[in-house]
Amino acid sequence: MLEVISECQAAQVGEVLPNEQMAPYTTWKIGGPADVMVVPASAAKLAETVRILSSHKVPWFLLGRGSNLLVADKGFRGAVIRLGPAFEEVRFDRNIVYAGAAFSFIKLSVLAGKEGLTGLEYAGGIPGSVGGAVYMNAGAHGSDVSRILKQADVLLGSGELVTLGKDELQFAYRHSLLHHLPGIVTEVVFELEYGDRKEIAAAMAAYKDRRLRTQPLQLPCAGSTFRNPENHFAAKLIEEAGLKGTRVGGAEVSVQHANFIINTGQATAEDVLTLMSQIQSTVKEKLGVELFPEVKLVGER
Repeated sequence: MLEVISECQAAQVGEVLPNEQMAPYTTWKIGGPADVMVVPASAAKLAETVRILSSHKVPWFLLGRGSNLLVADKGFRGAVIRLGPAFEEVRFDRNIVYAGAAFSFIKLSVLAGKEGLTGLEYAGGIPGSVGGAVYMNAGAHGSDVSRILKQADVLLGSGELVTLGKDELQFAYRHSLLHHLPGIVTEVVFELEYGDRKEIAAAMAAYKDRRLRTQPLQLPCAGSTFRNPENHFAAKLIEEAGLKGTRVGGAEVSVQHANFIINTGQATAEDVLTLMSQIQSTVKEKLGVELFPEVKLVGER
């Protein structure tokens, strides 16, 4: 790994941070150190970073804004690529929105509303990046990314930059082609519609009020822990199984929203994983429904 770090530094790819603790970068505030974190200074430097890592066969993953992510307590043996300011630019061309992959999805929804554009109101409560939203086909309130995405630029693991349209991304519920295709979203193009600014603002205010009333946003968490099974809501199943308030170490099933696991202060990744396993087995035993995680686990257990 020292050779890889030296090569990245010599190539001046951007910030190169050896042995970087991951907990501060995740919304759960959990996670051990990565061997190295690289913050590329540009799209070209990102491609150079991927080339260097690939040439040394170093495992890597892309870090967005740290939501929907659980990093193991022992950290990650490999490199973490974090997109920084070079990937946070946004511009509007009438109803077409060009957004860098690192830009906040929440902030983008606010800006779109101010432009009088509708279609992103639901995103006001999704605390990830634009690129992460595409990766997960993020959604809420009956809508998701697939309904508004026009195309996305993706840097493949081979170093080739390709542009993928909505159909090519094979969107499904909380899923896209990117789950199987190693690559990094660099820029996204959304196609929105013109709407009434007052109606857009009212819808966003209503969604925000609902979030504050129903979600434990005052404590570290990662949003919904499990996907909604077909014809079911995960939160309702967990509540019906009597699991609200169940605790393992510092991890607790929120009494406010049963599909949120909160970090009460000193939770470890193992606490969260043990609690998740307990939830899955109890819901399966009592209600006959299998729950699958919405959060992604990375690192060495």
